[in-house]
Amino acid sequence: MFNGKSKSDALGESPVSASASLIGAGTSMKGDITSSGDLRIDGVLTGNIHCTAKVVIGANGVVNGDINGQQADIMGKVSGTIEVKDLLLLKGGSVVNGNIKAAKLQIEPAATFNGECHMAVTGNSAPASSKAEVKAEKMEVKHAGIALSAG
Repeated sequence: MFNGKSKSDALGESPVSASASLIGAGTSMKGDITSSGDLRIDGVLTGNIHCTAKVVIGANGVVNGDINGQQADIMGKVSGTIEVKDLLLLKGGSVVNGNIKAAKLQIEPAATFNGECHMAVTGNSAPASSKAEVKAEKMEVKHAGIALSAG
């Protein structure tokens, strides 16, 4: 139990790859966060997030800053730009004020999103023989379920 070796060391795993960080409810932070593991925010963060894994903003979480990561699930409030390389999920009750850029986007009906959305095909998704330039889609949502425009 207290022998100085963690379970991940005993299994031959890297502790960094299995790590997850949590900013708990009732905690307020100012500053940027850089993480190579999963990150969950249930408190308040004023600053930017740079993550090479998944970012989760809990139902009571608030982020005033930009989010950059591999994937993101948003259940709370974000004021800033969100950029993810894979799937961005805006769950019911979430409020996002800012632009988003993602390869894949899922917005639940009760989510609120105010900003521009840019979706682009990632380098690995396009066929190797394709030489044509891929244009990003642009979508603007004024309020969930009320006004959508694409163009």
